[in-house]
Amino acid sequence: MRLVEQARSIFAELGYTVEGTGPTFRAEREWKVVHVNTVLETGELPSESGQFHCFVAEPEDADDLENKLRSRNPDYEWAIIVVDGEDYQVERAPPGPRVTA
Repeated sequence: MRLVEQARSIFAELGYTVEGTGPTFRAEREWKVVHVNTVLETGELPSESGQFHCFVAEPEDADDLENKLRSRNPDYEWAIIVVDGEDYQVERAPPGPRVTA
């Protein structure tokens, strides 16, 4: 299964409505819109700001992708989902909300 098809399946299983037909697509649930990107199939990182982005990668590409994102320090929250066969895990997720006591 292609990475983009796996990414669509993951977001659908998580209850998101998936829109779009290419290696980048939109996943929406309640108030949250996530722009999903299978970087290896597009070859570049998005430059939009102020949005949520999720990158889907294979295990051998996750570290390079994270390093690239950290060095670029984009103006959006991002996460990486690593897909390994039928399994997946979130390698890096955005920080949670700050709590004050």
